[in-house]
Amino acid sequence: MWDWHYVWEILPKLLTVVPITIAVTLAGFIIASLLGMPLALARRSRSRWISLPITAIADFIRKTPLIIQLYVIVFVFPEMIGVTLSPFIAGVIGLGIHYSTYMSEVYRSGIEAVPKGQWEASTALNFSKAKTWFRIILPQSIPPTIPVMGNYLIVMFKETPVLSAITLVELLMTAKELGSSSFRYLEEFTLVGIIFFALSYPSALLVRALEKRMQGRERSAATK
Repeated sequence: MWDWHYVWEILPKLLTVVPITIAVTLAGFIIASLLGMPLALARRSRSRWISLPITAIADFIRKTPLIIQLYVIVFVFPEMIGVTLSPFIAGVIGLGIHYSTYMSEVYRSGIEAVPKGQWEASTALNFSKAKTWFRIILPQSIPPTIPVMGNYLIVMFKETPVLSAITLVELLMTAKELGSSSFRYLEEFTLVGIIFFALSYPSALLVRALEKRMQGRERSAATK
């Protein structure tokens, strides 16, 4: 039976770990965003010695479960390289590396969407490669990808319960601990679901509004 008194008792304990859940998501997202661009550029390299290995590694990471990668970081790395990481750092690295492969695809699609005329114009103006990328290509390719990146941020936030497998004390781990001490799980897991929804839904609306705004700018720019 649902117990409201118990709900109000455990709710503050669940809310205290929300900042940890948000922090690991944001830190992982920053790593994914930073690693995604070099991966995208490496996959577009004309040298097969660069593009083929990077593509193979990215595909392997993307097509294997995140939880396995987390176990490798937490339990295998200490034996292989003698480095032991805290659950928080391991979770940030695991999320960041895993989703950097998805971010690389987002960046790559944005880069490939830049009209060929822009590349030809930079060549005609005798721009260096660095100037072409930073002055012409990236300013045009990154803004349209921002809504997609926002969606991945939400996905990463919803993936954080997986981190309970490496003993990171986030929402799901806290709910499990509360349930094991009280032998009640209905209230804990229901509240976890409500908290995730309460944080994810407004974020999804914000991303949707941003996407519509970006589309509106593209249409207005096309009509000029």
